[in-house]
Amino acid sequence: MIEVTFHSQGSRLSGFEVKGHSGLAPQGEDILCAAVTSAVRLTECAVNDVLGLEASVKVREKEASISLKLPSGLEETTETTCQTLLTAMMVYFTDLKEEYPDNIIVYDMEV
Repeated sequence: MIEVTFHSQGSRLSGFEVKGHSGLAPQGEDILCAAVTSAVRLTECAVNDVLGLEASVKVREKEASISLKLPSGLEETTETTCQTLLTAMMVYFTDLKEEYPDNIIVYDMEV
């Protein structure tokens, strides 16, 4: 099962962690894993490469996990953009959870 945990501080999404495998299909053929990986990579690229931030990204291959933590003290427009990206990702993963309830779970954790 894929576990997605969004980290929040009040109403601010500060990051996320995604770990596990869906088990929907063999590796390399799993459309759910591909969809999740694509969304994670797009969000990380938007935050770090397009916006030029230095969000902390940790990849743990043994645990099949990746996490991203936004820096604090962002300028207002950048903060709004990051919140939009993370919120859209949360909505997308929640939609995937409704479609594949046995293969993905989404949490929102206060940190």
